[in-house]
Amino acid sequence: MVHLDHLLAQAIVDRSMKIIDCNVNVMDARGIIIASGDPVRLGTVHQGALLVLAKQAPVEIDEDLVQQLDGVRPGVNLPLRAEEQIVGCVGLTGLPQALRRYGALVQMAAETMLEQARLMQLLARDARLREELVLGLIRNETLTPAQIHWAERLGIDVALPRVAAVIEVDGGSLDVDSVLGELQRLHTLLTTPERDNLIATVSLTELVVLKPALNGKGDWDVNVHRQRVKSLLARMKSSSPLGVRLAFGQYFPGPGGLARSYQVALTTLAVGKQRQPNDSAFFYADLTLPVLLDGFRQGWQADEMCEPLSVLMKHDRHGQLLRTLKTWYSHEMKVADTAQALHIHRNTLDYRMRRIQEICGVNLSNTADCVHMYLALQMIDAV
Repeated sequence: MVHLDHLLAQAIVDRSMKIIDCNVNVMDARGIIIASGDPVRLGTVHQGALLVLAKQAPVEIDEDLVQQLDGVRPGVNLPLRAEEQIVGCVGLTGLPQALRRYGALVQMAAETMLEQARLMQLLARDARLREELVLGLIRNETLTPAQIHWAERLGIDVALPRVAAVIEVDGGSLDVDSVLGELQRLHTLLTTPERDNLIATVSLTELVVLKPALNGKGDWDVNVHRQRVKSLLARMKSSSPLGVRLAFGQYFPGPGGLARSYQVALTTLAVGKQRQPNDSAFFYADLTLPVLLDGFRQGWQADEMCEPLSVLMKHDRHGQLLRTLKTWYSHEMKVADTAQALHIHRNTLDYRMRRIQEICGVNLSNTADCVHMYLALQMIDAV
């Protein structure tokens, strides 16, 4: 039900008094004046409104009735209805016979404003519930019965396969109100034309988007999403002063899949910013191994994994051997391609690779040692 508050009531008064040359009062459901062209009357009980509320019909106060009631003035008083219930009254001060024809117009205009306020409340409620639903999907394994009920009410298919994307927002020098306004514009942008996107503002610096995951054939194809992300970022940058970065998670079917997808997107964003600081879009599919290893970075296992490289870096002041090892791995451990990429002779490469193995105490022709060193490189690159 619409609540007739002071701000809405005063808006009714101000709009009416621009058209009609008389004082206008708006009373709440208790008959108390909550808005008026005469501030002195605010907070007082309006006897005419009490009559309207009792009769649930318009009441005209003429000079005779003025003599019978305390503190009233001549005028026309009419009920204000919303959803078929009286929520207050509107009163026009003056001779009833002169104001009678204007009363119905003021009443109609006021009730239209009440209906608009009700619709705005419904829209705001639905938007809030949509956000709460999204936050529930990314934070919990399952939805509550109440959330499922509201999803049905809002026409949201929670069974639709979706994948999470995280958008990091940088407001720069914008104030909080400006950032909030820009976030609202991004909300609109993210739902046009893809209206199946579910969006929530996690904080002033983060939005989460739950996108339909599968293509028209019912398959998960990350490359389809790459093109959409590229187009989306271009639209964002052209229409908003906010700095934005986007990280795309992985599609996980089944219960809890969206919560996992969201965590993957968050980690992908963190890893992507470290490894590719100049990029604005990051995909789990491109950073799978370092994202999977990210959870081990703080444990003793990470220290043990990186110990051979720590020794190497102490002996390799200029980073030559470390660059050589990275290049060797990035060229599929092929000697000729590695030497060409480094612009060195193969014999020089052979010497460097021997030095690396001697310092680290590993044998790179051994599968276990080779994998160990590769994983260690992934770990230090994420630091």
